[in-house]
Amino acid sequence: MKGGFLRWLRESFSSLSLAFFLSVVVWVSAVLSSDPTLTRSLPQPIPLEIEGLNSDLTILDDLPNTVMITLRAPQSVWDRILIQPTLVHAWLDLSNLSEGEHEVEVKVRVGATPYHVVRVVPDQVNLRLEKVETKTVSVTLNVVGEPALGYQKGQLTLSPPQVQVSGAKSLVERVESVQGEMDINGAAESQRRAVKLNAFDENGMLVEGVKLIPDTVSVNQIITLLGGYRNVVVKVVTEGQLEEGYWLTNISVSPPNVVVFSTDPQLVDALPGYVETEAVDLSGLSDDVDLRVSLKLPAGVELAGEESVLVRLNIAALEGSLPITLPIDVIGLSSGLKAQLSPGQVDVLISGPVPVLKTVKASNLRVVVDLSGLMPGEYQLPPLVDLLPDSVKVASILPANISVVIVPVENGASTSTPGPTVSPNPNFILPKTPTPNLLPTATPPP
Repeated sequence: MKGGFLRWLRESFSSLSLAFFLSVVVWVSAVLSSDPTLTRSLPQPIPLEIEGLNSDLTILDDLPNTVMITLRAPQSVWDRILIQPTLVHAWLDLSNLSEGEHEVEVKVRVGATPYHVVRVVPDQVNLRLEKVETKTVSVTLNVVGEPALGYQKGQLTLSPPQVQVSGAKSLVERVESVQGEMDINGAAESQRRAVKLNAFDENGMLVEGVKLIPDTVSVNQIITLLGGYRNVVVKVVTEGQLEEGYWLTNISVSPPNVVVFSTDPQLVDALPGYVETEAVDLSGLSDDVDLRVSLKLPAGVELAGEESVLVRLNIAALEGSLPITLPIDVIGLSSGLKAQLSPGQVDVLISGPVPVLKTVKASNLRVVVDLSGLMPGEYQLPPLVDLLPDSVKVASILPANISVVIVPVENGASTSTPGPTVSPNPNFILPKTPTPNLLPTATPPP
């Protein structure tokens, strides 16, 4: 029986082999049809990393920051890569490389399998490696500009006075000086700043590609007054009264302090720390104004600089409010209709500058209710104040809404509604701040 099975196996081997091969083909086709292999370029560049660089070496050349990669991989792998691009890494392996020029292959690794790298652009990078060198260089600070009139430069201190210059040997050897610059033009007090440093060669050209440790220096430049000079505050003196209904909101002076000088230092030392201006006359002023004003200086004392200061006066009108009763006018009423208003007049509180409010007359104002497009019916509508001066606002209207009944006009009846009488109230209320604007919003018809 055993011999018969072996004979059958020999006779059927070709058929069995064919069946196995066909089954493998069918399985591979099924896999490929459900997860086809695609060749694509990654939609975004991949950062190029550096690995294995010896700490004693540095790269002289500018290297590409990214590379473009084309892969062949199943759809399932592509799906993962597109969702998580960080699965793809590109790097230059600089392990065991010595000083000199090298051509290094760009390596690629994907954190999902299977895959095949079709193309990398660029696929190789030429670079130069050079020994790292460090040296100590003293800091030179260039102070530009001059202090304010009456002041002088004093001692200059730097911290630290020296810095480390580190980088490629050929670049470090070019560095002859490390410099910073500070502008003290117009300074009237000592200056303490952090100043940025740069490396320069023997020709004064900037040396790039080196690292300064630290790259800033703390600078303290002493600035003092010259003998016979003194810095004093300016005090503004005023006289007179503003126009009625206005008040002074602010007084400013520029400059707020000045430098005075005397050949006798005792005269400036005897000053109380301030000097007064000549009296500024406020009489009749009702708006902001800038004035050039001289200073009152003792005999023998002079102003070091301009002979006057700029005084700015900020003036504003006092705010008040005015209650007034006004009739309501109808606008926009369609022909063939008439309107009945209840009430026929409203109490309006307006606010604004007192001088303007004094000119407001009831006969110059109007309260209206707009009935444009409205059909017969009963409505609750807000009255609106018209013809107000620009600087005057409506603080409140009472009532905020009025009842309006629109009905068709009967034959022979008039469409006009008798108007209410005007009852102005001339009494003023003068709060320090304006009453808030409380304009009502429209109430929709029922």
